[in-house]
Amino acid sequence: MCRHLAWLGRPRSLAELMLEPPHGLVVQSYAPRRQKHGLLNADGWGAGFFDLPEGSVPRRWRSPAPLWGDASFASVAPVLTSHCVVAAVRSATVGMPIEASATAPFTDGHWLLSHNGVVDTAVLPTCSGAESVCDSAILAASIFTRGVEALGELVAEFGAADPNARLNVLAANGSRLLATTWGDSLSMLHGADGVVLASEPYDDDPRWVDIPDRHLVDAHGGEVSVTALEGTR
Repeated sequence: MCRHLAWLGRPRSLAELMLEPPHGLVVQSYAPRRQKHGLLNADGWGAGFFDLPEGSVPRRWRSPAPLWGDASFASVAPVLTSHCVVAAVRSATVGMPIEASATAPFTDGHWLLSHNGVVDTAVLPTCSGAESVCDSAILAASIFTRGVEALGELVAEFGAADPNARLNVLAANGSRLLATTWGDSLSMLHGADGVVLASEPYDDDPRWVDIPDRHLVDAHGGEVSVTALEGTR
């Protein structure tokens, strides 16, 4: 299980999104408030972002070490700025490798994708290009192969095939942000400057709203829609 976050809107620094909030990802790595499975997220972290201005090239910084101890990232995060960010701290599923390549966000060169949950890889279609043998990396490769634009349909399909799956996914391509809830929490803060989606609120702003389970969030062009996933209405 993991905690993850995505931002789409005005340019913001990675420090502003991950490190500075009172309950940001760095705090969630050792003291999450809403995590249902696992107590710590100490098995790595990753941050992906797109070039400015309004670029479509994803860049990533990933590590198998805990976020709270990464002084190098903390020193440069205030100057790493982007309009579109996907970041995560990881709690590895038992038996899965602890390595940078197993840490979200994953990419196909156009999209950044993070998975919060667990899935039986036997229900996923065979595909090449997975960055690691962990379930999240194989899930990401399966989604990239089938098409991220169909994220809601794919999550519903994989969730139906594996009743024990938890499939909270975040995906972004620089101009669009997609997210699913399937078995775990997701909250949204939508303001005039953009939208942030997170496994749990990073502060106590009263504007945060919880996304219902088994729903799809689609944000682009300043608009956000939340709809029930196919087959769950």
